[in-house]
Amino acid sequence: MPAPSTPASAWRAVCARQDLVAGSGVVAMVDGQQIALFYLPDVDGAPLYAIENRDPKSGANVIGRGLIGHLGGELVVASPLYKQHFRLTDGQCVQYPEQKLRTWRARFNGDTVELA
Repeated sequence: MPAPSTPASAWRAVCARQDLVAGSGVVAMVDGQQIALFYLPDVDGAPLYAIENRDPKSGANVIGRGLIGHLGGELVVASPLYKQHFRLTDGQCVQYPEQKLRTWRARFNGDTVELA
């Protein structure tokens, strides 16, 4: 069953492709919330992920500085402070099920990065 489509008006421009760093995270401020953007051009499928930047354990805005890797077959970002791993696809913490980060759908529209 195909995923539901998002109306064009629901997508919002947040930065340009040139603002991203391949294989790493950058942070965009959207409506007062910090969102970590990860551009992974070597990953098959979706090369762009958007996840909440606030580490739920420490309260610090550091997720965008985390290391990207694979854990249990899942693409994850490791928090730089306590090293817990969050899945980029849905924000769920691998080690602590009670921890979860908000995620957004992300895409390129030409050279513009958009979130929904």
